[in-house]
Amino acid sequence: MLPVLEITGSINMIGYALATLGPALGVAWIFASVINGTARQPEARGAMMGTAWIGFAVVEALAIIGIALAFAIQ
Repeated sequence: MLPVLEITGSINMIGYALATLGPALGVAWIFASVINGTARQPEARGAMMGTAWIGFAVVEALAIIGIALAFAIQ
């Protein structure tokens, strides 16, 4: 008979691992849009980059809140 394998840990971490897809896609779309916008209108690069950094910070803040909750709700 085979020994039973015991899985230890928290299901919260699996949920957070899946939840990281949202911020990853968000950051990718933000900077892809800036690259596309810069290619179309190079003189507006400064304004677009400022907005992109704000968007990046908001998206990453959501990811940080997610990891904090994953550790807090164990």
